[in-house]
Amino acid sequence: MNIDLSKRSAIVTGSTAGIGQAIAKGLAAAGAAVVITGRTQARVDAAIAEIRKDVPDAKLSGVAADLGTAEGAATLIKAVPQTDILVNNLGIFEPKGFFEIEDAEWTRFFEVNVTSGIRLSRHYALGMKDRGWGRIQFISSESALQIPTEMIHYGMTKTAQLAVARGLAETLVGTGVTVNSVLPGPTLSEGVSEFFGKIAKEQGTSLEAVEKDFIATHRPTSIIQRLLSVDEVANASVYLASEQASGTTGTAMRVDGGVARQVF
Repeated sequence: MNIDLSKRSAIVTGSTAGIGQAIAKGLAAAGAAVVITGRTQARVDAAIAEIRKDVPDAKLSGVAADLGTAEGAATLIKAVPQTDILVNNLGIFEPKGFFEIEDAEWTRFFEVNVTSGIRLSRHYALGMKDRGWGRIQFISSESALQIPTEMIHYGMTKTAQLAVARGLAETLVGTGVTVNSVLPGPTLSEGVSEFFGKIAKEQGTSLEAVEKDFIATHRPTSIIQRLLSVDEVANASVYLASEQASGTTGTAMRVDGGVARQVF
């Protein structure tokens, strides 16, 4: 399959590292003009430089803004008024027991993980609808289907994303704009690697041992019995952004290594 996005523009939120950066790199490699977003200009510039190591001719630009806030969304929209592809990847996670999660944390997780994508989709979807073509994605998680007891507030936001994506897909019926969710399983992103690295240091063991223990203890249903790479997740996102994915909308595409024990 030859995915050609040379005539398309894309915005990937939270794309200075991890899954977001991998998606941005994949879209750029397919020819799209990609906007990198992050909270600081230094991080945005570093991500652009990193992507260009693998995709020297990448068409990249960047916007520094905290997209977990209304002000940050307004900054991005002013700088980039329209796009063909919007990947709502921005997200935060933190293991914490239910009885330790205070009201402010529930609100913060919802603002960053859910409301950020709602704000941007509400703006950019209108232009896509007018032009008769568009791709919107919400990078959710298998945690949307199997709420992790170690971070229920995170799982709640991932399930909410599925509801928003499906509802928006139906709102845009017959317009040529598709809306989908991507459900990664546990992925060895920068954040996860740092978190596991901290545990390994505290326990005096290796990163590989921590990963193996995590799968055995917290995700024993994994069929691949390992964490995914960020590129494995990005491949699904790039496909959903393509011309070839025109018949796929309103769906939740799992890239979870078989963790969720469901056939749909």
